[in-house]
Order: sequence, then structure tokens, then C-alpha cells
Amino acid sequence: MKFRCERDVLLEALSTTGRAVGGRTGNVALSGLHLELSGDQLTVTGSDLDLTISQTLTVAGDTDGIVVIPSKLIADIVRALGPGAVDLVVDGEEVQITAGRSEFSMRTIPADDFPRLGVPEGEEVTLNAADLSASLKQVVKAASADDSRPILTGVLMAAEGEGLRLVSTDSYRLAVRDLPGTSVLSGDQAVLVPSRALAELSRVFGENDEVSLRLGEREARFSVGGTEVVTRLIEGDFPNYRGLIPDSYPNVLTVNRAELLDAVRRVRLMAQEATPIRLNMSENGLELVAVTQDVGQAQEALDGTYDGEDLTVAFNPDYLLDGIDVTPSEEITLQTVDSVKPAIMRGSDSEDFLYLLMPVRVS
Repeated sequence: MKFRCERDVLLEALSTTGRAVGGRTGNVALSGLHLELSGDQLTVTGSDLDLTISQTLTVAGDTDGIVVIPSKLIADIVRALGPGAVDLVVDGEEVQITAGRSEFSMRTIPADDFPRLGVPEGEEVTLNAADLSASLKQVVKAASADDSRPILTGVLMAAEGEGLRLVSTDSYRLAVRDLPGTSVLSGDQAVLVPSRALAELSRVFGENDEVSLRLGEREARFSVGGTEVVTRLIEGDFPNYRGLIPDSYPNVLTVNRAELLDAVRRVRLMAQEATPIRLNMSENGLELVAVTQDVGQAQEALDGTYDGEDLTVAFNPDYLLDGIDVTPSEEITLQTVDSVKPAIMRGSDSEDFLYLLMPVRVS
């Protein structure tokens, strides 16, 4: 194998695909990146078997070939090179990297040990990249990062009416985003996609207009421009999230989103040691309060419209901030039942997104 490529272009491909390389020790090849050159097309692939990311880029190809190179080392070398062209030549079991006056050589990993990765056999559908990107930003953060509960680390993709619904929860909060008119699944079909894969997908949208999705029985493949993200689906039943959403809310607060976001960020400075932020809601509007014993306290009042009984409810400040940050509207409505039942956050002019937040009990 022999080719030449601009450093920044090559580094982007190595960095993007390298994020799929995990710490599996059973197969040394999985610590490497698989490079395949055919003509002027170089395909770089990283995988940990659960997640695979491939990127195809145009290079000045000379000799076709396949090689597997240690992922972190090759990325660190290319990152350290000066701007300009990089030459990569494979000679037997060594790869030589040259740029300007810099020369590196490193041992390769046997390419036959790199797993052959299948492609889902389902029908390919096309999604609007901007809509999917915005939706992922709203739901991925609400998924759990605790691998001991794998079901909650996924994002549910389910048919909903004539469109697609995305749902995630970590049992403390719930995010629901609808994409009306986006037909991906049929009937009551649903799949559970790892949030890690969707987080990586959201990083490669760029300025592409479309995303192609192919769903198989156990895998899903997303294609964006020259990048493919293939992930194993999570097996199991997602929680009955509909039962978490109360039918009605007697208390409704409406407040400016930007003002609320800034105020929570300020008050949060005094919400240390897992201290919640209290929201005191009344006909006078909203007051935010955070008190950390032996440290200090903060409070701030905001104008708002409130309909209901005077109520104080407390939330985890990070979860509260996440919800405000991804709610797309100039004004936010916070709907509450009491100080212990789930609260619902929505954009006042959007019905496509819902963020449910469990209150924190305080004395």
C-alpha cells in the first residue's frame, strides 16, 4: 500500500474512526485501525464489535492494499506532523510515515485478525440530517451511562403515528422527541439503539443534508457523506415510559428560556455537593434558591407567568440545565403536580419535544 494525503484530512479520518476503538483485550486487531486503499479511495475503519465507524476519503493513491495500524499511535504521529502532505507506505510488516523531514516507522497488526463486519440487510431509508441532528442533541444526554443497566443506555426509536419517536431515560429524567412525517419503522415496530453510537453519529453530520439508515434484526447502519456508523442494537424491552407522564398538571409556569438558563447557571455555583436547586413558584413569578451548608447560598428572582398553587420543587441542577438547554423555544413551560411527582418541561410553541424530570426530595 502506498498513498499521499493532506495531514488534516487524514487526521480527521483517523480521529473519527478511532473513537470506535475500544479496550477489548481479546483481539489485538481491535486496538488498530483498518486501512484499505483502492485506487484513490482510502477507507479507514475502527471497531470494538459493538460500534464500528468507517470513513472513506480521496487520496493520491499509488499502490492498493490493506493494513491494520495501532489506532492511538498512528493518530498521535499524524497529529504531531507539520501541515502539508503525508506519505504512507506499507513495506511487509512495517508502515512508514513521512512528512517533510519527519520519518516514522511502526509495526503493523496482522490484517487477517481484523473482524469482517456485516452490513444490515434491511431496506434503506433517508432521513433529514438537520432534523435528526437536532433530535439526537435532545435525547442522547438523557440516556444512562451505567452499563449495568444496558436497556437504559439506549435510545428507543419507535413508530409513532405517521412519524418517528425517539425516547431515552436514565430513570431520573426522560426525553421524548417526535419527528412527524419521518417514516422509518412500520406499525408498532421499535428498536433500541445504543446512545454511544448516536452520540458519535451526531458528531459527523457536518453540512450533509441527508442521513441514510438501514435497520437489520441486530444491527443498524447510518451513512452520512463518506462516513458510516454501524452499531449493534440492544436487546430487551424498554420501560413503559408512557406510564411516567401524568395525565394533567394543575400548576403551569411560563418563563423566558434564555433568562432561566442564565439564572440556573449562576445559582448552580452554590449548588455544591449534590445540592439541588429549589424553584419557588407563585403568582409573583419564579425564585431560584441553592443552599450548600458551610459554603453559602444563592437566590435569584425571574419574571414569569404562573397558574396554580404556590409550590416549591427541587431538581438536580445538571439535569435541569440539560433540559432547558435542549428545549427549542423562546419561552419554556414547566408543568408540575406537586413537589414529588414528575414535572414536564416543554417549549411553549413546540409539541414535538418533552422533557420529564423527577424532583429531588428536600426537607
